[in-house]
Amino acid sequence: MSTSIVFTFIGNDKPGLVEKLSNTVSEQGGNWLESRMSQLAGYFAGIARIQISNDKADQLRAALNALSGEDLSINLEDRAIDDNTSDYTNIKLSLLGNDRPGIVKELSSALAALQINVCEMNTNVTSAPMTAESLFAASAEIQAPITLDLAQLTDRLDEIANQLDVDIRLEN
Repeated sequence: MSTSIVFTFIGNDKPGLVEKLSNTVSEQGGNWLESRMSQLAGYFAGIARIQISNDKADQLRAALNALSGEDLSINLEDRAIDDNTSDYTNIKLSLLGNDRPGIVKELSSALAALQINVCEMNTNVTSAPMTAESLFAASAEIQAPITLDLAQLTDRLDEIANQLDVDIRLEN
């Protein structure tokens, strides 16, 4: 029997951080299944899911917790998660427009009101090519309930796009 352990980490960005984590997982007999990691503002953060046999899980938890210290913080989660996604449809969402406070709040509020789950979201502020104005860009993978009328989602996103003067696109 095996279990999945999900852990998050954040530490000062420096070479060898991922190696330290992956060596610890490997030394304890764990299998690194999936992860998302990113560098941001001098930090390196991530989330990872590890599969390990039940009899070695406590040793892995202890080894990962032992890595936490001054330069690295680790949080472990190992409760059972229902991965049933058959009641949802996956949609890609992209947004581009002039940067202003509140874009993520407005977008996430609209999605939550329609019971839409954000699976992954990446945001960035860049300069417009000709004017050098700040542009806000977002790309997201979302899961909408299969019972949701996609026209309802499109209408709500059109309202937000008009209100914030941004372009929002959906792709199935």
